Amino acid sequence: MPSCPVCQSTTTALWSVARDYEYFSTSKDYHYFQCADCYSIFIDPIPADELMTIYPSNYYSFVPGKKNIVVRIKEWLDKRYFQKILKQVPGNEINVLDVGGGTGWLAGLIKNTDKRVVHTQVVDIDNKAKKIATDNGHAYFEGTLENFDTEERYHLVLMLNLVEHVSDPLTVLQKAASLLAPNGIIVIKTPNTKCRDASLFKNTYWGGLHAPRHWIIFSEKSFRHMILGTDLRIDQLNYTQGAPFWAFSIIAWLHKKRMVHISAARPIVFHPLFPFISGLFAAIDFVRSPFAKTAQMFIVLKKAEK
Repeated sequence: MPSCPVCQSTTTALWSVARDYEYFSTSKDYHYFQCADCYSIFIDPIPADELMTIYPSNYYSFVPGKKNIVVRIKEWLDKRYFQKILKQVPGNEINVLDVGGGTGWLAGLIKNTDKRVVHTQVVDIDNKAKKIATDNGHAYFEGTLENFDTEERYHLVLMLNLVEHVSDPLTVLQKAASLLAPNGIIVIKTPNTKCRDASLFKNTYWGGLHAPRHWIIFSEKSFRHMILGTDLRIDQLNYTQGAPFWAFSIIAWLHKKRMVHISAARPIVFHPLFPFISGLFAAIDFVRSPFAKTAQMFIVLKKAEK
């Protein structure tokens, strides 16, 4: 069995065999293992040489989203969340870096939330997203954060749905930390392996795998372990709704039962059931999140005071 990429434990076991039921970018099966010590779930082998295949041109962050009721509610919730976050950032001007920000929709939302935001930078791998982002006034670097070189320093670094997509999340976090302005903040949103839907759907298809695009998926324990020895500290960690994972899991299950049809031409995220299931489980997760570990975590990192 492969060792855990987070804590290096050799006490791991096969957790699930999954394929891409969301975009049908490939017909391969991918093996996910779980660490018995820190509860991380990871893919092995990592399909690092398949990026142009497993991220198709209709990938959700590469195209403008449709403004249905669920999207509007999500944007409203995101705006409220970042209003609170931005209050923690001192000064008259704020630079924002959105890693994996696609078309820059979130950077734009934040820019409209606080008038102090003067510069927004997106780092992502898609050329089509680049045109949309730059047309909307964001600077754009086409490539990975590891290859991003700049003299700018950022008061807010966004890494939403990002660290689980990379083979070496610690290196990515350390690079992000090196780009922070004094008193800067890193905001991470990432799946949580210790949740109800993961255990329910592990033998069919759990949406938190986002197979094969999520490579290392954390629990709170494994994330805390990863940043030991760095100059980063967790300022806040909150569980939040994982409605998309419920929707991915349920629609994939219905597809296997031949009750609905999904394909490369109409991925799960564009299926008409997706917004309804997402809306329902967002409400359920918000009700239970104060006392249950839901499928996603919001983590706010700051540099430790010396």
